[in-house]
Amino acid sequence: MTTVNVRGISLNYAEAGEGAPVALLHGFPFNHSMWREQVEMLSRTHRVITPDLRGHGGTAATGGAATMEEMAQDVAALLDQLSIERAVFGALSMGGYVALAFYQLFPRRVRALILADTRPHADTGEARANREAMARRALEEGMETVAEAMLPKLLAPATLSDRPEIAARVREMILSTQPEGAAAALRGMAIRKDQTSLLSEIIAPTLILVGGEDILTPPADAELMHREIRGSQLVVIEGAGHVSNIERPSEFNNAITDFLKSIEL
Repeated sequence: MTTVNVRGISLNYAEAGEGAPVALLHGFPFNHSMWREQVEMLSRTHRVITPDLRGHGGTAATGGAATMEEMAQDVAALLDQLSIERAVFGALSMGGYVALAFYQLFPRRVRALILADTRPHADTGEARANREAMARRALEEGMETVAEAMLPKLLAPATLSDRPEIAARVREMILSTQPEGAAAALRGMAIRKDQTSLLSEIIAPTLILVGGEDILTPPADAELMHREIRGSQLVVIEGAGHVSNIERPSEFNNAITDFLKSIEL
């Protein structure tokens, strides 16, 4: 792991491999380690950058809401330090919100998009209230309560019952997140822009992935993005919930490999 100072914060990231750059943006409330299986595969042929987004992993938390635009600008500043002008962006859940914000801010820096288990919509009023309640619980009671609330929604039922090692890995990532960082991200997600209108403007090659049993950002959200992003590809990963890259890494990796081959010919 390496730490650099960007935009007034200490940002933690990992780098592996050589070749065309791929930046992988993790979900909430995780860290760069969620991409372990993808880094192992991609680093054989690509230069893979996996940052800890603001307030997650080893990256410093800041006061107030950590907006998706702030996180996108953090990533842009990191890529500047690494002398990377353009990259493929792979992103899951909150990482997808950041990737869409990045595309809106810096479209020419996006070689391609891989959007997994995410959605373009802004939060409803009810969702914003739920995020604020969770932010308060994180600050007052710690991340254990967040883990208890989120795990049943993050993983497919069969994963929860039959693969305790996966549940333990996801739980560990949640517990390692700073409460202040989690609260800032929750508040940033609550006020994020609705990016639905952006979808039709995306000209970068795009792969959309979704767990067939994802209840947080269900297949209907992925289908909407697929319809609106011209030429996009859609892959539904059966038997996976919201963290499809961890629950079904082989299927996830195969889809990414085929996609990258198709755009790099």
